[in-house]
Amino acid sequence: MKKLILTLLSIFALVACGGEESTGEAGDIISENEVLETIIVGASPTPHAEILEAAKPLLAEKGYELDIRVFQDYILPNRTLTDGELNANYFQHTPYLENYNEENGTNIVKAAGIHVEPIGIYSKNYSSLEDLPEGAEVIMSSSPTDQGRMLTLLEAKGLITLDPTIDLGDLRLEHIVDNPKNLEFRADIDPGMLVQAYRNNEGDAVLINTNFALDGGLEPLKDAIALEDADSPFVNIIAVNPGDENSEKIQALIDVLHSEEIHNFIIKTFPGAVNPVSE
Repeated sequence: MKKLILTLLSIFALVACGGEESTGEAGDIISENEVLETIIVGASPTPHAEILEAAKPLLAEKGYELDIRVFQDYILPNRTLTDGELNANYFQHTPYLENYNEENGTNIVKAAGIHVEPIGIYSKNYSSLEDLPEGAEVIMSSSPTDQGRMLTLLEAKGLITLDPTIDLGDLRLEHIVDNPKNLEFRADIDPGMLVQAYRNNEGDAVLINTNFALDGGLEPLKDAIALEDADSPFVNIIAVNPGDENSEKIQALIDVLHSEEIHNFIIKTFPGAVNPVSE
């Protein structure tokens, strides 16, 4: 009887401690009972949070649980990161980050570039830039870093000429040196409200960041009368606190976001509106 009891206890111990196992990436054995290390990332809703959702199962294979915190503005993701509540954020490009650091005395750093979202020019009344009339009102973002990018787009499309001595990040309306159509500019709208301005038929043309366009139900390839070129320097990045860019969890996140699976997801889900990069 004593031997039978000991045998039963041994079997119970093996069952209780064994758990089921599965093979993860690169042949790693990951127990289903294993507690995954968490990566907390702040992100804009579209396309950033959607891309991160697609990355979740790939990160789980590497032993990480991805906790996505969605933000509707451009300030809280950086503030929350520096407060230590996030491991990283994913919503901004480098010029915006540099401007934020300068204005707020922070030193957030870029860990990697992930994708480009070409800014679009939208109009309810005109089907092409050539159709814009003399004195047309052009509505732009109130964000200083957006303004330089949007002005560069207008220059690239031949509508204005900018002072070539001004750095890209410093360009403002006063740096327009030639305006053949005498376009009138309005740059007092929060970037998140540009879609609403377009839907309300404000102005003759509205320049809208693609993440807000997608979030507002617009299809940039279909609805925009012009789009920024895909080789834009305004790459959306994974940003972290200094010293974290080479941590194992951040490198795992970057590896997944640069993977073929995620690149294919981006191309299929946001054709032409979001272009993956591997920086």
